[in-house]
Amino acid sequence: MITGQRDNEQRDNGMTNYQVVIGLEVHLQLKTESKIFCGCSAEYNLEPNIQGCPVCAGLPGVLPVLNEKAKRFTLMAALALNCKINPFSSFSRKQYFYPDLPKNYQISQYDLPVAENGSLEVEIGGKIKKIGITRVHLEEDAGKLLHYIGSRALEHSLVDLNRSGLPLLEIVSEPDMYSSEEAFSYLQELKSLIQYIGVSDCNMEEGSLRCDANISIRKDKTHVLGVKTELKNMNSFRAVKKALDYEVKRQKEVLSQRKKIVQETRLWDEKEGITHPMRRKEEAHDYRYFPEPDLLPLLTDKAEIEEIKKTLPELPAQRRKRFQGQYSLSAYDVSVITSEKELSDFYEDVVKEYAKKEKLKPEIHKKIANWIMGDFKARLKAQKISVLELPVSARHLSDLVKLIEDGKINLRQAKEVLKEMMEEKSKETPLPSVIIGQKGVGQISDQGAIKEIIREVIDENKKAAERLRQGEEKVLGYLIGQVMKKTQGKANPSLINKILKEELAS
Repeated sequence: MITGQRDNEQRDNGMTNYQVVIGLEVHLQLKTESKIFCGCSAEYNLEPNIQGCPVCAGLPGVLPVLNEKAKRFTLMAALALNCKINPFSSFSRKQYFYPDLPKNYQISQYDLPVAENGSLEVEIGGKIKKIGITRVHLEEDAGKLLHYIGSRALEHSLVDLNRSGLPLLEIVSEPDMYSSEEAFSYLQELKSLIQYIGVSDCNMEEGSLRCDANISIRKDKTHVLGVKTELKNMNSFRAVKKALDYEVKRQKEVLSQRKKIVQETRLWDEKEGITHPMRRKEEAHDYRYFPEPDLLPLLTDKAEIEEIKKTLPELPAQRRKRFQGQYSLSAYDVSVITSEKELSDFYEDVVKEYAKKEKLKPEIHKKIANWIMGDFKARLKAQKISVLELPVSARHLSDLVKLIEDGKINLRQAKEVLKEMMEEKSKETPLPSVIIGQKGVGQISDQGAIKEIIREVIDENKKAAERLRQGEEKVLGYLIGQVMKKTQGKANPSLINKILKEELAS
């Protein structure tokens, strides 16, 4: 290879010479009780192939009927994403052949979606970026294939059609993201918003949130998009990020070798950390769309839109702003607490419970936040449960914080009490004060009792006490530790500090 070629390749491999362009297609299963066009149950994890009917299978003579709740949920999501609602939209048949698609076509929306031209504001690197939403549309889901791999190759596949016909909300972004980090932040914000309005649980493990990524790279300072590839089979936001990072590297290597990027669909292999070709990317004409003859057009008037607007809850961005002002919390604290609606609801419930006991000081807001972000959230994660499944109520946590503030238990004891409450198996979890009484873990705050113990420690450690009198502050921790040892960790540390200094001074 001549020197000039090598220099060109090095420049081609440099991050500064290319711009990554990413657009995301997110599919969300809506939380309806029945499927989109029939009365079959939408319940998850039932025995395979028991949630089906002639409508699901598209048998001759059947008549699909739109689930009204699916339409309402779609409008709620579109309005939360600042979209323009189309007064007239329609369904089309999307023709493709796959083992888990019993009708050999999918009822979806094509040229006339429910909503278009929206946006979602995402915080990236401390700055707000507006990412465009191309369209929001409604469609039915396909079934599910289960592949069984032998020692060397695919042994067999099974099909479960329970999921076929579930209502899917598809949210297509503009190609406005320029790194995997931006895509990751967009997905987090979108998931949070959808969960806040309550139209989907967004559980990627159960398949109720799926994401396909379209990615291309182009030379800097050009507006012409490169040839894109579509990435599938990513079951977490971290996987999306890793797949995008790999694909950027792969495409750059292809271009550096003076080859062309092929427009195709690729599958992410989590185990190998690479993408594999799946099929050449289809265009719209490959699906031979035509209007669905068995469904009426979808009409939405202004009155319906205004009524739904009134029912929308406080959205994540609005809640973050309010929490910073109302509770004087830092931007980081607010981002953690409001990441899940149930978690932020719980925080406010704890604050309200505490306010029943005494007037709230600003520092209490922070202390409650610390408990929720720390031990509380860690135990939720360890036990793999949600706030709604907790055996601990807002009153339990507010009482625990109050006991610490009143000096009745110390931080270590409070953590033990929280652990006890979180692991409670009975129908009704005892309050912290009851557990303290049962376990005998209360804090000693009797000044007279602590004073007697401190005098014993001083008598037993005269040299250390004299060094502290001479100004050797590092000895203080040792003496406090001796007092804590004698009281089995039950003495109030702040009282030990105060009385110990008084005793030494006298």
